[in-house]
Order: sequence, then structure tokens, then C-alpha cells
Amino acid sequence: MTVYGYHASHEQFPPSELLGLVQAAQEAGFGSSMCSDHFAPWSSRQGESGHAWAWLGAALATTGLTTGVVSAPGQRYHPAVLAQAAATLAEMYPRRLWLALGTGQALNEHVTGDRWPAKEVRTRRLEECVEVMRALFAGETVSHDGLVVVDRARLWSLPRNPPRLLGAAVSPQTAIRVARWADGLITINQPDEAQSETLAAYREAGGGGPVLLQAHLSWARTRDAALEAAHDQWREAVLGSDVGGEIPLPEHFEQAAESVEARRMEQFVHVSDDPAEHAAWLAGQSETGFDEILLHQVGRDQAGFLDVFGSEVLPELRS
Repeated sequence: MTVYGYHASHEQFPPSELLGLVQAAQEAGFGSSMCSDHFAPWSSRQGESGHAWAWLGAALATTGLTTGVVSAPGQRYHPAVLAQAAATLAEMYPRRLWLALGTGQALNEHVTGDRWPAKEVRTRRLEECVEVMRALFAGETVSHDGLVVVDRARLWSLPRNPPRLLGAAVSPQTAIRVARWADGLITINQPDEAQSETLAAYREAGGGGPVLLQAHLSWARTRDAALEAAHDQWREAVLGSDVGGEIPLPEHFEQAAESVEARRMEQFVHVSDDPAEHAAWLAGQSETGFDEILLHQVGRDQAGFLDVFGSEVLPELRS
């Protein structure tokens, strides 16, 4: 049976408020959770960006949910440091943490002052980081000299079961590449339901494990309000992975997204005021083959969303 989870967006809410929201999501009946890992928001209108790893400790301690995070080792996070953080949480909360690893975005990684590499270089760097992290989780002492450098690193506090390392992929091409190493896949909904092509490419390339969908949606009391909320909060995030990966500052995203019309949001965000319509769309994603679907209400009305989806949408999906 498909698991339906809650996405906690660090770009949009202060960490303290977000902690209350993930607790409320568990009370509403959501079966899992995940969060973003940003250094900066997409826009000043979002206006937040708490440290995901500090927050994850509190979220795991105060809920019983399996929780994941989308992160990018190699620049802002050295892979040995990221592995240590993940190992600590996995030791404290067994079998409840997963990581989805991707090549990252300049928005979050430029802060180190290092040159932002080309996408192919970032892909090879990610693969090196995965190799390093898996060796560390296995208890090895690791030295590595490549696109990342590691000197005799060893994790002294290890979990009995290391966290799953999923591959984050938007395109079929990336899904094929991450199928080489990933314990599973996470992707997002796209225009013309193209997420199904990404899923199929991953499976056809031999990718195993669970496949997850981060489902961007917008619910409000009226359809116009739902569309307005999606346009206000999420238009910078629809610029595409090729463009979005290269833009370094929120104000640059705002400038690039000035001409994005509200109606275009419906290609990237499922917009509706009707809980039954949302339930039908989510059921369709389950039938496509996604094992877990993590709902991201892109609008700011999280309390109303949790109330309506907890009382109307989740029961419909389970039935």
C-alpha cells in the first residue's frame, strides 16, 4: 500500500513552526515525512531557511515518523561530515532516516566561495561522495583523492542499519545515472505527468528499492486562492533544473520568474480547492507505481491543509 507523507519546507516556515507542523501531520494521519535542505529560500516572499540537520533531530525525537531529507554532498557538506550526521541520527532512531542525494544547486552551495562546477562534474562528484559515504557507513577508514578529498576518515558511532541513500532525479537521464548506485529514487511531479517517464527510466536501468514522489500541490478554500498561493510561493521553483541549478541568489530567482504567469503554475503544481480531486490525482500517482508520495502544500495555509487532508483526503486514499 502506498504511504502518504508530509513535506516540511524549510524555505517557507521558521524551524519552530515547521516542527509543530510535522507533529500535526502525524496527528492528522500522515505516515511519513521529509524536508528540504536549503541554505537560502527561492524568494524573499518565502523568507526562511533553517538548518535541516539541526531540525531533523527534533523532528525524529518528537514524532514516530520515518523521515527523509534531500541533500547534496560535495561542496557545502563534505561527504564525511554528512555521513557522520546521518549515522548519528540513524543510530538514535533506527530505520527511520533516509537521505536523497543530488548534485545540488548554486542557490545553496555557492556560499563556500568555491567555483560552481558544470553539471557533469557535479554528477561525478556526487558519485564519489556516495562511494565515500557507503564505505564510512560500513566502518571503513577512508582516504580519497578525487573531486572530493578525504583523509583517513572513520565513523566511530555507527548505526546497526545505515540509512538508505536514494537518488534524486527529475529527468529520465538522471534517473538512469543514479540507478547505478541508489537504494531507491525520489522525483517530483512535472508537466504532462512526466514523472512517470523518470520512474520508468529508473526501473529499466535496473534501479531497485522504493520509488518516492514529492508531490507539489496547492489547496485552498477556493480554486482562485489555491492558484494565487501556488504563484506567490512556488513560481521561482518552476524554472527548471538546468536553469535553477545555476542561479545563486533569491533575488536572481525573483527576477528570472517575473514573467511566470499564474496559469503556468498548473503544469508544476496540482491546483484545486476540491479534496476529492486531490485524492483522485494522488491515487493516480500511486497507480503509476510510486511507493511513497510526500505531499507538499505549497501555500502558506498548512493548518487548513492538514485538517482537510487528514479528515477527507487520506481516508479516501486508504479506502
